[in-house]
Amino acid sequence: MASTSGIWSPFETADWRKRLAGVHTRNVEDIRDEEGVVDTEIVPSSLSGLVPVLRAALAIEKENPRVAYLCRFHAFGLAHKMDPTSIGHGVRQFKTYLLSKLEKEEELTVKFRTRRGDAKELQDYYLQFYEKKIRDGEFSQREEMAKNVQIAAVLYEVLKTMVAPRSIGDKLTTYAEDIEKTREQYERYNILPLYALGVKPAIMELPEIQAAMDAIFRVDNLPFSVIRARPDVSGDDSTMPTEKLKKANDIFDWIASVFGFQKGNVANQREHLILLLANMNIRNSAESTNQLHAETVEKLMATIFKNYKSWCDYLRCESNLWFLEDYDKQQMELIYIALYLLIWGEASNIRFMPECLCYIFHHMARDVYKILENITIHMMSIDPVQGHDDEYFLREVISPIYRVLMQEARRNNRGKASHSNWRNYDELNEYFWSNKCFHDLSWPLNFKADFFRHSDETHETARRGHSQATIGVYKRKSKTNFVEVRTFLNLYRSFDRMWIFFILALQAMIIIAWSSLGPVGVFLNSNAFENVMTIFITYAFLRFLQACLDIILTWNALRNMKFTQLLRYFLKFVVAAVWVVVLPICYSKWGNQSLYTYAVVLYMLPNIVSTILFFLPPVRRTLECSNMRIITFFMWWAQPKLYVGRGMNESMLSMLKYTLFWIMVLISKLAFSYYVEILPLVGPTKLIMGMSIDNHQWHVLLPENETHNICVVTAIWAPIILVYFMDTQIWYAMYATLFGGIVGAFSHVGEIRTLRMLHSRFQSIPRAFSQRFWTGRDRKTKQVELDETYERNNISYFSQFWNEFINSMREEDLISYRDRDLLLIPYSSTDVSVIQWPLFLLANKIPIAVDMAKDHKETDDDLCRKIRSDAYMTSAVVECYETVKDIILILLLDEEERLLVSSICAKVERCIREETFVKEFKMSGLPSLIDKLVKFLSLFLQSADGKKKYQIVNVLQDIVEIITHDVMVDGHLFQQTPQQYHAERKERFVNIDTSLTHKRSVMGKVIRLLSLLTVKESAIIVPQNLEARRRITFFANSLFMNMPTAPKVREMLSFSVLTPYFKEDIVYSDEEINKENEDGLSILSYLTKIYPDEWANFSERLKSDHLENDKELVCLWASCRGQTLYRTVRGMMYYWQALILQCFIEFAGDTALSEGFRIKDYYNKNKKFLDIAQAMADLKFTYVLSCQVYANLKKSKNPRDRSCYSSILRLMFTHSSLRVAYIDEIEETKDGKPEKVYYSVLVKGREKYDEEIYRIKLPGPPTIIGEGRPENLNHAIIFTRGEALQTRDMNQENYYEESFKMRNVLEEFQKAHSGQRQPTILGIREHIFTGSVSSLAWFRTSSVTIGQRILANPLRVRFHYGHPDIFDRIFHITRGGISKASKVINQSDDIFAGFNSTLRQGFITHHEYIQVGKGNDAGMNQLSPFEARVANGNGEQTLSRDVYRLGQRFDFYRMLSFYFTTVGLYFSSMVTVLTVYVFLYGRLYMVLSGVEREILQSPKIHRSKALEEALATQSVVQLGLLFVLPMVMEIGLEKGFRTALGDVIIMQLQLAFVFFAFQLGTRAHYYGRTLLHGGARYRPTGRGFVVFHAKFADNYRMYSRSHFVKGLEILILLIVYQVYGESYRSSHLYLFITISMWFLATSWLFAPFLFNPSGFDWQKTVDDWTDWKRWMENPGGIGIESDKSWESWWDEENQHLKYSNIRGKIIEIILAFRFFMYQYGIVYHMDITHHNKDLLVFGLSWAVLIIILIVLKMESVRRQRFGSNIQLMFRIFKAVRFLCLLSLMTVLFVEFGLTISDCFAAIIAFMPSGWAIIQIAQAWKVWLKGVRLWDTVKDLSRAYDYVMGLIIFMPIFVLSRFTIVSVFQTRLLFSQAFSRGLPISTMLAGKDTYKSD
Repeated sequence: MASTSGIWSPFETADWRKRLAGVHTRNVEDIRDEEGVVDTEIVPSSLSGLVPVLRAALAIEKENPRVAYLCRFHAFGLAHKMDPTSIGHGVRQFKTYLLSKLEKEEELTVKFRTRRGDAKELQDYYLQFYEKKIRDGEFSQREEMAKNVQIAAVLYEVLKTMVAPRSIGDKLTTYAEDIEKTREQYERYNILPLYALGVKPAIMELPEIQAAMDAIFRVDNLPFSVIRARPDVSGDDSTMPTEKLKKANDIFDWIASVFGFQKGNVANQREHLILLLANMNIRNSAESTNQLHAETVEKLMATIFKNYKSWCDYLRCESNLWFLEDYDKQQMELIYIALYLLIWGEASNIRFMPECLCYIFHHMARDVYKILENITIHMMSIDPVQGHDDEYFLREVISPIYRVLMQEARRNNRGKASHSNWRNYDELNEYFWSNKCFHDLSWPLNFKADFFRHSDETHETARRGHSQATIGVYKRKSKTNFVEVRTFLNLYRSFDRMWIFFILALQAMIIIAWSSLGPVGVFLNSNAFENVMTIFITYAFLRFLQACLDIILTWNALRNMKFTQLLRYFLKFVVAAVWVVVLPICYSKWGNQSLYTYAVVLYMLPNIVSTILFFLPPVRRTLECSNMRIITFFMWWAQPKLYVGRGMNESMLSMLKYTLFWIMVLISKLAFSYYVEILPLVGPTKLIMGMSIDNHQWHVLLPENETHNICVVTAIWAPIILVYFMDTQIWYAMYATLFGGIVGAFSHVGEIRTLRMLHSRFQSIPRAFSQRFWTGRDRKTKQVELDETYERNNISYFSQFWNEFINSMREEDLISYRDRDLLLIPYSSTDVSVIQWPLFLLANKIPIAVDMAKDHKETDDDLCRKIRSDAYMTSAVVECYETVKDIILILLLDEEERLLVSSICAKVERCIREETFVKEFKMSGLPSLIDKLVKFLSLFLQSADGKKKYQIVNVLQDIVEIITHDVMVDGHLFQQTPQQYHAERKERFVNIDTSLTHKRSVMGKVIRLLSLLTVKESAIIVPQNLEARRRITFFANSLFMNMPTAPKVREMLSFSVLTPYFKEDIVYSDEEINKENEDGLSILSYLTKIYPDEWANFSERLKSDHLENDKELVCLWASCRGQTLYRTVRGMMYYWQALILQCFIEFAGDTALSEGFRIKDYYNKNKKFLDIAQAMADLKFTYVLSCQVYANLKKSKNPRDRSCYSSILRLMFTHSSLRVAYIDEIEETKDGKPEKVYYSVLVKGREKYDEEIYRIKLPGPPTIIGEGRPENLNHAIIFTRGEALQTRDMNQENYYEESFKMRNVLEEFQKAHSGQRQPTILGIREHIFTGSVSSLAWFRTSSVTIGQRILANPLRVRFHYGHPDIFDRIFHITRGGISKASKVINQSDDIFAGFNSTLRQGFITHHEYIQVGKGNDAGMNQLSPFEARVANGNGEQTLSRDVYRLGQRFDFYRMLSFYFTTVGLYFSSMVTVLTVYVFLYGRLYMVLSGVEREILQSPKIHRSKALEEALATQSVVQLGLLFVLPMVMEIGLEKGFRTALGDVIIMQLQLAFVFFAFQLGTRAHYYGRTLLHGGARYRPTGRGFVVFHAKFADNYRMYSRSHFVKGLEILILLIVYQVYGESYRSSHLYLFITISMWFLATSWLFAPFLFNPSGFDWQKTVDDWTDWKRWMENPGGIGIESDKSWESWWDEENQHLKYSNIRGKIIEIILAFRFFMYQYGIVYHMDITHHNKDLLVFGLSWAVLIIILIVLKMESVRRQRFGSNIQLMFRIFKAVRFLCLLSLMTVLFVEFGLTISDCFAAIIAFMPSGWAIIQIAQAWKVWLKGVRLWDTVKDLSRAYDYVMGLIIFMPIFVLSRFTIVSVFQTRLLFSQAFSRGLPISTMLAGKDTYKSD
């Protein structure tokens, strides 16, 4: 939205777009190469005031070096004055640098010193500068004039230090005063130069801007403010304050003077409000007007204060939006709006607390009203009001609240502390949901209030010796409303209704299956029905559990709760406890059946009422949102009163859709569970429970027979129960795929998906485009729409955009020049009678038509019918004929010759009309005629200089001769007699006009005609680039989708784009793209192989522009193929270009379009419209890059940081509309000590510098309180503009053609959806552009869209999943912003924005007619950290208040949608993995105890398949088939189901199921660990290229604990079960289950190496082994990174246990006890035991294990404590130890019967026990360190990691010996590249074929 009017002028179409893109014509030198620029950029933050002086010196250095030297000398003096002791950071170095520079300049410039001295020289130069550049430069560009004024001001300041004031002279003083007045006119601005005089930019001439300014600048009826300030005089002890009156220029100035807002904030919000009012005012009036409409202000006020009024209603306090009867209401409305915006703009981190802002505004609005009321009372005079200094509001209001946030941030220990120990943003914001805030905080803020007390003060108070009573006052604050407790029970508490439903359904199905009566018969049998009725008792117990959890999990918040909330919890608990007693008692008296029935009905009465309200959404919404006391009283029991979570009900239609969806899912799930999982197991279970098992094979601790073999039953049923609770996720996936496909089909997704489909429907595309985008015409009737003129207008309108779209793809090097020419549409079709289609549609049509005609022997009607059957062929034939006729007639100068040609053409046309063409013309002559025409046109194109005139004449004569003699039957009649003809042949057609070759219109016709005649079949497949094809087909298809009609540009919603940036790549440097990796492969070489066609197009473009050696362009080309900021910014600026283009088209009008309007022609005639179009684009669009570290990059000496800074600077120079927001850290001296002060700063590019626009002081560092990215966005959001806000990550791009649709998609905010609600977030479709890089990237590209589609419709649970979504900006800035930022708990900050919007009655939609590009990670070691980060985020979501409230406040079916699409997916993944463990450990128990053998001997149970059939379900998840379903449907919709089937088969051949199974393990591990121990953190994935080999040690570090340990455990379980058990060996279904588990284990162990480039290359395998050994052996220590030493990695890997709570550690210990089961079971199967089942056998095994550990400990002590001087003794000791071991083994083998199998059994038995000891020891690390056993644990762990590494490495070692394996693996990993013919093997071999030339 930046004002850039009048900067450039378009030339040609392509050049015009380049200029719009801001492509600079000069190279911006690296700032490191410009010494002067360095002066300004290395200035320490504490000396930032020197920058203008140094920049002025640099600007005048060439003109007057001596004056420049004086300016720098003045800067040095100022630096010494500002920091005389150089205590500021970097001050001393800067002074030294500047002093050294001055010494050099003194020697160089002394020769320029005049005899009159430096002072006189400066005076003369000042006079000359003023008169030449200030006074005479009145009509200079505004930017140049602003720079000159700044320089003049600096010169005068320097002059004052050199000359006494009385010696300056009146003339100089007058000039200085004039400059001081002029400076205000050239004040730095963002978009609107509000104080500009003279010729104003076009944006300031817009009447809507004028109207908004007039309203805001009207302050004549407002009182002056009196500002009190202490005299700033050193040594002055006066305490008398001084007062001054401050005059206000506008409403913002007046409010700022009264309440003390900062100047930067005032200027920022002034422009913000003016633009808001202007944009809204446009839509409220049919025509432009200078009057600000009342409804405009009222609508804006209603929008901004909707949340405030709702807050007041909720707290039952009267709103302070009062209006005086005798006062201008509009002015008061504007004052209130301005006040809120100023509060919001200066609130810093408090912006995340919307109700806190409401509280502040509430009291300040009352103060405003009192001031204005006082004016009306004293009508005769307006008394001044008390004002405050600029930082008063920050100091007195914001800073105290910020300090509370900072104290809580310190308490959270960087996110490692328990959530229940500190208060986050939500916690503090919810303090303002209670009336307590009014009584406690009051106004002005009471700093002794409870809100400002911290636990930190407790310790400080205690240390100061305060009384115990005082300490008690400052105890740790309780939580508010909710406590985030780290426990799995949160899943039950948040989604209790779902768990209760499934538990009750399970109970009912088991009872029905047990009764053997069937689902229907059970209702006819009273005893069975009696048992079914017990579900209500179970329901009572589950509700009692919920009541207990509510109290337990909110215990830390009870002290802050209202009495009514405490009473509700207590009564809920009591009532639940009563029903737990009452229902069983009533049931026990079943004889009185009615009593139990009545009790159940009474108990279920609240549920019955809730069900009735469920079917009445409007009633429920009204009840929930009402603040009437009577309704609140009745609703009090149903749900606690909260400010959020009310009125989230959907419309009746939406509710019916998702209810039907879930009814179908639940019916399918329950039927499957009953008939497949439960019913088949009931019979075997009854038999097992009745069996007597006596022959156990181990020591029995609990007799099975006395408990009906309950352990066996548990082992059998436990995995089934887990599958029962998990398989709903599978059924959801299947139905979501089905419904997603149906919704996509109805949305017209994929109707045009191939070039052939595009050809067939291209004729209807212009009309569809016009219907969606053309705002310059009225709606037409159906008859008129079929009219040819209307169709031509559509084509003309469409061609403007289509051609720019095609040109943009050429500039992006997606297509070649040839492709571009074939795709372009002529701007006008008025020269021919048919529509001129692009050449790629007409390719080969003329040759085919000629072939059809030359052999045609039938009638004209048959030939015409054949040609007219193809509309494109008809068009091509007619156009070819008419164009040839037109060219020849224009070319001929002789009138007689022209008449001859005209007569021939007349005969042709007459014969066609009379259908005698075949009779009158010989078709056999057409081929030779075409050949001559081609030769004629080719010569015409080559005759630009007129040298080929005679050749053209000869060919033209041949053409006429062929026509008259070989084609026309009676052609001789058109000539004279034959003798005369031959005599005069050389004289005919000689007089031609060769000047036509210089006419662009004629040459365009010639080129197109030649292409029509020569382009062959290959043109049908253009464009050849796959990405260009995809974009064209998607754009064409989207025109037929459900897209709103676009408004005019001036009437569209204004919007901003905000991109967060940290330190990612911006533009690749020449060194980066040519630097080779260890394989000899560079980035550029890789890109040229991956994108060979685009590289060829780029080379073609360089040659055409004569820029073959421009390395900078090569870097930009490479940057546009990576995930760089340059690519993102380029795409975002397409919005600005598209808006300007659309404005131009609107200005042109319908008539101009029909006459062949072209942008460049129109501009040449109407230059002023360019300024207006730019102004309108500035009004509607703003792009802000939030780079919080920009200042650090600017000051850094690191080469990469400096490169990033200079790249950002280039982007600002290139794109004048780009703004950069950053956080500036400045050192200020206070009380003689340096103090850091923080500012939010907005800058734009200007010449060689960045120009600061706004600077707003912050209460402290804003980014350390919460998560990094949301804090980064929050500080920059105040600089955005408009009514909508799109957030875009820097790995996303935009497409030029998609930018056209922004007007359409923004109209969605104006439409009412789902009843009467308007959207608050618009979801946008994403295209993953990294899908072609590797197979792994391809696996993840196709299943995203269908998921988003089904979430939005019909499920209504779509939230915010990333950064292409568009926010209702006003809605969100008044409700907490576009993300949440609390540390750790809001790690997935994106989705919390959606949660917040939904809880606050927002509405989120998803739209697929517009797309954005997004880059994903493409390698296994990039994807896994990303998946881990998402799993961590979902673990934290499970604990959050948002998930709890959504789970409780959604209706039942929407709650199911919410669960299974968010945390439920990850919990189901964890349950899937847990099912494998439970099944295998249950089978391990059965086989080792001998129970299985006993059961199998029973003939009734022999070969039962019930268990296997039930467990088959979970194998679907293990094999990754669950994730293939959405992929099939989405690819089917977009590419066709035949293609989808082929793609899915190829994916599976590429082992996609291995990848999905591996990611299943990632999700399960990190989700479970986060819920158990915490430890969620941001995991950087890197956005680079994936063709690099990850070392074995890297993979081991990344996957050891998450996959390798678990994979080996499953393998051991399977081996033990296979060795010791013989069960179900002949069952194919059971074999399938076992294979799935083998597959899961091997996938977890070897997938990282399978998907690792060159993973089986022999040399790399050898290098990996060496590197891994070095890593294992290197010692750790402080400062040693985890990738350097095993010890450092081990400590880091177990870090989560250090901060885990006692509950998590106990659970970890309990889980570790499972490993002892191996030892307990296996030792009894060893031959050495001789079938002894005594417990002593197990005890002896422990003795052996302890001895082994003692020996290891002795070895560890030897290594640590003894030196080389006693190594001999230890060698003797080792020999003795070996002999003892050998003797012991001999005795055991000979005397006790030890066997070889016993040795292997002992290894399998003791290894898991040792691992269990390690796991337990890690949980008790502190205690073990105290007893000095920790080193032993570490050594034991190292040994285990050695063994695990060897086990995993051995298969890799073996496979690497076979070259074919490496070749196959490369083909597998890069199949997408191979399918495109790319030489991946050559690339991986490091053969770089790219040469810089």
